Amino acid sequence: MSNNSSTGVDLNGLNSVFDLVQQAMTKFADKPAFSCLGQTLSFKEVEQQSRALASYLQNHTKLVPGDRIAIQLPNIIQFPIAAYAAMSAGLVIVNTNPLYTTREMAHQFSDAGVKGIIAYGDVVPKLAEIIADTELETLIVTKTDDLLTGEQDIANLLSKELLDNLPAPVSLCSFNGALALGKAQAPRAVQPESLEALALLQYTGGTTGLSKGAMLSHANLAANVQQTHERFAPVLQPGEDIYICPLPLYHIYAFMVNLLLAASQGAHNVLIANPRDLDAFVNEIKPYAFTSFTGINTLFVGLCHHDGFKQLDFSRLKLTISGGSALTQNAANLWHQLTGCTISEGYGLSETSPVLCFNTPGKEKLGTIGWPLIDTEIEIWDEDNRVLARGETGEIVARGPQVMSGYWQQARASEQALVKGFFKTGDIGFIHEDGRVQIVDRKKDMILVSGFNVYPNEIEEVLALHPKILESAVVGHADEHSGEKVCAYIVLEENDPQSPDFAEYLIAEQITAYCRSQLSAYKVPKEYHFVEELPKSTVGKVLRRELR
Repeated sequence: MSNNSSTGVDLNGLNSVFDLVQQAMTKFADKPAFSCLGQTLSFKEVEQQSRALASYLQNHTKLVPGDRIAIQLPNIIQFPIAAYAAMSAGLVIVNTNPLYTTREMAHQFSDAGVKGIIAYGDVVPKLAEIIADTELETLIVTKTDDLLTGEQDIANLLSKELLDNLPAPVSLCSFNGALALGKAQAPRAVQPESLEALALLQYTGGTTGLSKGAMLSHANLAANVQQTHERFAPVLQPGEDIYICPLPLYHIYAFMVNLLLAASQGAHNVLIANPRDLDAFVNEIKPYAFTSFTGINTLFVGLCHHDGFKQLDFSRLKLTISGGSALTQNAANLWHQLTGCTISEGYGLSETSPVLCFNTPGKEKLGTIGWPLIDTEIEIWDEDNRVLARGETGEIVARGPQVMSGYWQQARASEQALVKGFFKTGDIGFIHEDGRVQIVDRKKDMILVSGFNVYPNEIEEVLALHPKILESAVVGHADEHSGEKVCAYIVLEENDPQSPDFAEYLIAEQITAYCRSQLSAYKVPKEYHFVEELPKSTVGKVLRRELR
């Protein structure tokens, strides 16, 4: 079904998605744009710094338009400066989690052919281990308070030992040093050949266990900005809104809603560098009369139980956005009772820029993901790719201007995911008579840990390399803190028959230490079950559903 709104996406006059932000930088020049850890930059200041960084990238590195540049930063003000600089210099952004292990970084950087990276200082030791195996030539390093201190000497950001270990061909500079050099001359205006040119490689997990780069064009992203804006417009006040942004900007959810949509409307984004520290979180947002809040289910629950959060002023809060994981009745009720604001739940994927559906603010129907955005078609298909009637359950598929062109250098995966112009989400749901969409089951095997996708095959591939493990299967079990937790069912090569419980305890400790060296923390199994055999189908396929 499609959304029959009288208005639609109009990209006429745009040369790139960055044009939307550039217009806001001019219109709202003196308004606050981003705040983090006590520092606030106006749109004019963000523009000046992003132009200086763009000039550095153009004039002091070998990067050329179309090259891929990774941004591996937490939520600090350097992130939007880096992203806007990369866009204006014509580079393709590769969003990268700063918590990635060397194995995860090596795969992503090699697969994308990344040639430059703007990285958080704490990431560089891991980067040094794999940089020789990548195409990386340019490294820009920053720390949390760099913009406040003005520190330019790279020797004060990295140890001598680390500097000595970096390969010689790599061009190395501090973030502030790059800004200082870039300010000496204006950046060259760069426009992509067309709006269909690649703007972002957003890596997402896959059924193979290896992450794939969803190719998102300027048109995809610009369309989704307009589509999402149309849904939120009734409650937005351009130039006046204040968004609290605890979700990482390297995640497509916050990248779209905060870095692109909110900024294009002249909103003030308050970035939370570490949302897990709720005391610091609350102190950080206390000075602001915020109007909008982006979050996920577990964060809403945690904040509603925090005494300091309960004391804040919610009189201006009018838009609370939920995504990344299913919103529960308990979380919605707690939030509404405390803040007086309802939560609008939406749905999307990295492959769709990401937003496909959203509940209209103030008209939410809990349990649904709302109506499709303008110019977005949602259908429900059976296993033979035939359209099902309303009320019937099947796979959710989507078509619209926000849907990716395919996966980077993955022709077969692209063909499987994109059928007849529709993207097959792998999620199971149905469409209500009023047009709202409801998900009844997620991708059968995917695990959602605090809003992050965890794919069992990736963990199983890591476990398979452990010498004591014969075979394993990974599933998700409910967890009150993270929504779901990763649980591994393991068949050991051998066990100690005299004291199996003690032996399994020691082995679990060893496996955990091993997994931590190979996987980001949220992917490491939190629970182990040692079994004699795994349930399998007649053809030998492990039946994860039985384990769940």
